[in-house]
Amino acid sequence: MAIGVATRAAPAALGQVVTEGYLTQPMLLGSMQLAGGRLQGLATVNLEGLTLRRGEINLGVYGEGYVDRRHPHTYLHEAMLGTEARLEPARFSVFAGKGFVPFGTDDPMVRPFVKYPVNHHLAQVMERVLVVGAIGVGPVVMELARFNGDEPEGPADWPNAGRALDSWAARLTASVGRSLEVAVSQARVESPEFATGQGLDQDKRSVSARVVRDRGMLRYALVEWATTRELGSSGRTTFRFPSLLAEGMIAARGVRLAMRVERTERPEEDRLDNPYRSVRPLLDFNVLGQTRWEIATLGMAAPPLRRRWITASPFVEGAWHRPRALARPAALDPEVFYAARQLWTWSIGVRMHAGTMRPRFGRYGVAMPATSATRAPAASTPPADVPTRDKRRASSTLRTTAIGCIVPTPSPLSHAS
Repeated sequence: MAIGVATRAAPAALGQVVTEGYLTQPMLLGSMQLAGGRLQGLATVNLEGLTLRRGEINLGVYGEGYVDRRHPHTYLHEAMLGTEARLEPARFSVFAGKGFVPFGTDDPMVRPFVKYPVNHHLAQVMERVLVVGAIGVGPVVMELARFNGDEPEGPADWPNAGRALDSWAARLTASVGRSLEVAVSQARVESPEFATGQGLDQDKRSVSARVVRDRGMLRYALVEWATTRELGSSGRTTFRFPSLLAEGMIAARGVRLAMRVERTERPEEDRLDNPYRSVRPLLDFNVLGQTRWEIATLGMAAPPLRRRWITASPFVEGAWHRPRALARPAALDPEVFYAARQLWTWSIGVRMHAGTMRPRFGRYGVAMPATSATRAPAASTPPADVPTRDKRRASSTLRTTAIGCIVPTPSPLSHAS
């Protein structure tokens, strides 16, 4: 998997126009069955530590010490092992390892846009050591997890052993019909931005509705509300960062057109000499203010080009950004920092992938119900000679699948979500 992309931001930090190119989201993904299909394994290797060391220009995005640049994820992005069982009418699963916490919505990697939304660190929790159990009855699934609260401090970082399972999360998902999915989740994350545990804790909440359709012009839609409260030692709210996001995709004659609108508030953190990096570890007095980002993004993808086992799809994206300080005078005023009231970014590139796409990220075992809202798009399903999920469960053969970049296709989503 890889995306070759060139991006122009006008302006970016300090009023400078930035034009850069990247190989972003270079990953290998695999799955396997062990013990006669009784054990299931998932793994994702992410090579952004090699290709995105300075971060990918992405105005508004923040997290893990990067500002206006998306940080590289850890090399071992995911490694989960688990099992499923059934006791009618309920279904059960337990998975453990390093992976995605059952909170919020799907990772932006499996959604129609290359550039991440500002709310990535408000609406998802990932790359943690966790144990997650799920129970499903009919169309309703409940997930519960314990996990390490500390965020990675670099691509090669591993969660701290002394912080083992100090945080928790819960998510309730209901499938309505064949295309609609509604989810509510909450998480308590202990000191995510101070690895040794002396930082602010986070109380996170999310509500979302997601539609995926196999036919018709509208193929995908998502509406989500998320909020993160940062808590002081007394448990009182020190900062609150809300977000509201809506996105969708239509398809006609193989061309996909997607739109996203977002309104998210982010912290303005004390910067280093590099204006795209912030102080870590982060303490409450390193937060200099709060900025509201209003962003509208449009993307268009051409019909995919297939050559044997490789698929490629050209795309373009454009975004309008309006950041505003929520209090004045502000220690960091975005109008001064960017030397503009409105910011623009344009991106052009090509998505490439090989192999069979995984349906979604961040859901394990019975949390992946077989409905239209949660299965892989039609164009991403395995060919006839590749076993389906149920057939793989009945097989004792170890099978791994290498996956390339998630490519927009004439299917519910631009890729495997």
